[in-house]
Amino acid sequence: MKRDAALQAYFAEAASWDADRVAASERSVRTAWRVAVGACVLAVAAIFALVLLMPLKRVDPFVIRVDNATGIVDVVPVFAGQAAMPEVVTRYFLDHYLTVCERFNFSTAESDYEECSSFHGPARHQEWMTLWDRSNPESPLNRHKDGSSVRVQVSSITFFKRGSGTEDLAQVRYVKSLRTGNGNEQRSSWIATIQYVYGAPSEGPADAPLESTGIQDR
Repeated sequence: MKRDAALQAYFAEAASWDADRVAASERSVRTAWRVAVGACVLAVAAIFALVLLMPLKRVDPFVIRVDNATGIVDVVPVFAGQAAMPEVVTRYFLDHYLTVCERFNFSTAESDYEECSSFHGPARHQEWMTLWDRSNPESPLNRHKDGSSVRVQVSSITFFKRGSGTEDLAQVRYVKSLRTGNGNEQRSSWIATIQYVYGAPSEGPADAPLESTGIQDR
């Protein structure tokens, strides 16, 4: 009898130990599931917050300047469209604008058209679209079907001040070199009068590199 009682006590202890182990395993599984569900909830919340913040994200271009004499490095401030621009900056952009808009080469025609358009105000942009329309006989796409190309060299840029004191006019003298398909080159001198204005830079990703200062031909 004593032996049977001892065996029963042993089996009861073994069963209790096994039950404790099963219970511990179940608790571990439940804890793991809670942690996994919590992690999923946090991940979904983070993604949702990121989606909400995406429209607010903006990447501004910047220029790092190094002083040749001292080696000091600084970041050039971003132009917001209010401060007056130095004449040398305006001169550079007018030179670049006229060169891009007046030259022609079939390999760069599309990019030149888009870059020139980015400098135009609404009225000038409409004129530019009409000029380049293939239905227009005077379109550069039609005039240079023979494989000819146009090269431009700016000679001088002169600024004018109105009677009101406003400085928004410039006269640009330049030379156009027309190279025909057989290699002959014809040079002609031109004068362009440009009315320009500085405004807030474009915020479009495609135009930002082209219109980083907000200058427009009106």
